[in-house]
Amino acid sequence: MIDVIVAGGGPTGLVLAAELRLHDVRVVVLERDAEPMTAVRSLGLHARSIEVLDQRGLLERFLAHGTRHPVGGFFAGITAPAPQGLDTAHSYVLGIPQPVTDRLLAEHAVAAGVEVRRGCELVGLAQDDEGVSVELADGTALRSRFLVGCDGGRSTVRRLLGVGFPGEATRTETLLGEVQVGVAPETVAAVVTEVRRTRRWFGVGPVGDGLYRVVVPAEAPAADRTVPPTIEEVRERLRAVAGTDFGVHSPRWLSRFGDATRLAERYRTGRVLLAGDAAHVHPPVGGQGLNLGIQDAFNLGWKLAAEVNGWAPEGLLDSYHSERHPVAADVLANVRAQTELMSVEPGPQAVRALLTELMSIEEVNRLLTEKILAIGIRYDVGEGHELLGRRLRDVGLERGHLYGLMHAGRGLLLDRTGGLSVDGWADRVDHVVDGGDELDELDVPAALLRPDGHVVWVGEDRRGLDAGLLRWFGAPAMIDAA
Repeated sequence: MIDVIVAGGGPTGLVLAAELRLHDVRVVVLERDAEPMTAVRSLGLHARSIEVLDQRGLLERFLAHGTRHPVGGFFAGITAPAPQGLDTAHSYVLGIPQPVTDRLLAEHAVAAGVEVRRGCELVGLAQDDEGVSVELADGTALRSRFLVGCDGGRSTVRRLLGVGFPGEATRTETLLGEVQVGVAPETVAAVVTEVRRTRRWFGVGPVGDGLYRVVVPAEAPAADRTVPPTIEEVRERLRAVAGTDFGVHSPRWLSRFGDATRLAERYRTGRVLLAGDAAHVHPPVGGQGLNLGIQDAFNLGWKLAAEVNGWAPEGLLDSYHSERHPVAADVLANVRAQTELMSVEPGPQAVRALLTELMSIEEVNRLLTEKILAIGIRYDVGEGHELLGRRLRDVGLERGHLYGLMHAGRGLLLDRTGGLSVDGWADRVDHVVDGGDELDELDVPAALLRPDGHVVWVGEDRRGLDAGLLRWFGAPAMIDAA
C-alpha cells in the first residue's frame, strides 16, 4: 500500500511530497496534465516561502534562477518603503516565473524519491478505517493510507468529499498572457503609465525574449473560464481599456482568471486532507496564492509523516486545520480589502487615500507588509514567551546559521545552556548546543522548534522541555540501556 497519494503536481503538492520523503514516507503524486504548465500565473516568492526553501537547503538553486526585488508597495499597490528591521534574513521578493518554480520543486521531489505520475487524473475516491481507495480516469485503482488534495481551485478531491467551499463567486474576470507587441517599448510604457492612474488592475510589460505580459480586465466573466481567450479578445479589451491594442500578436500562452474568494469549511475529512488552492482561492492581489499553498504544505508535511510513522501525539494532524485555516481566512480578508482599494469608485478611492497617509506610520506599514510576507503568523501553542508560536528567523550561530541545521526536516532543540537533552526523542529531534550574538538579542536560554521552524517551548527547565517534546513529538522512544 502507498503511504500517501498527493493529487496535484503543482508547487503545493510537490513541496508536500518532498517533505514526506524526508521522513521515509512512500509518496505518489498524481498530476492530471501530461506536460508541465507553461503559463506564468505567479511571478515570485515572498519572504516566508523563501525561508521555507532555505530551511530545506533549496534556496541557492532558486536564487540562481530568480531576481531579488525590494520589499514594498505590496498592499493594494500603495507605494511605501520597506519597514525597517523586518524579522527575516530575507527581506526581498524573489522574482521567478512559476514554470521555473515548478521545475525546481519537481527536480527536488524526484531526487528525494517521490514518484510523479503525469497524465493521471483522479476521478473517484472512497475511504475506510484503514485507508483510501482512489479511482483513476483510465479505470485503474490505487490504495493509500492517506490522500491529500492539492488539485487546485476546482478540486476533484474536495468535490468528491462534499466539503463546502463558501465565499463569493467570480464577479469580474481578467485576461492574462504573454504576447509580442507591434509598437515601440517607449509607447507601451507611456500608455500603461497613463492608464494605471485610474486602472490599477491593468498592465503590459516586458518579460524577456521579446515578449510582454498582458493583464487586462475582461468585459464580463466567460461562461467557461477553462477555455482560454483568443488573441482577438485580448486586442478588443486592450482597445477598450487603453485606447490601443499595442499591435499584440503571436501569443506564447493566454489564460483568464476570476476574482472568486472561497475557503473550504474543513481541511481534513478522515484520511483525506486539502491543501493549497483546493482549500482556498482568491484574486492574486499581493501575490499570496502560490506562497500560501507552499506554506500549507510545509505545515502539513511533518505532521502527516508523524501520523504515518506512528509517533504523532493525539491531535497533531488536526492542528493542520486549526493552524492553517485561520491563516487562509486572514489572507482572504486582506485580499478583499485590497481589491476594494483598487476600485475606481469614489468611496474606495477616498479610503485608499486615507490608508496611503496611514502607511507613513511605521507600525501600520509593518503590519500590512508582514501580512503579505506571512512573517507575522503566530500559531496558538500556549501562553508565555513572545516567541511561542512564531517561526524563528535564520539567526546566526557560532557554527553558521540556524536554517542550515534544519535541512533534514526534524525538530530542533537550540540550547545555549548545555544542560538539556532530547533523550527519548533523539530519533525525531536534534539537539544543538550553540550560542551567538543574535541569540543573545533574543534573550532565550533554549528554544524547541518544530520541523517547520515554529517555536513551541522556551526556557531552561527540563520538566517544561519534556512537556513540550511530549506534546509535539509524541511519546519518547525506549532509551538503549547502553
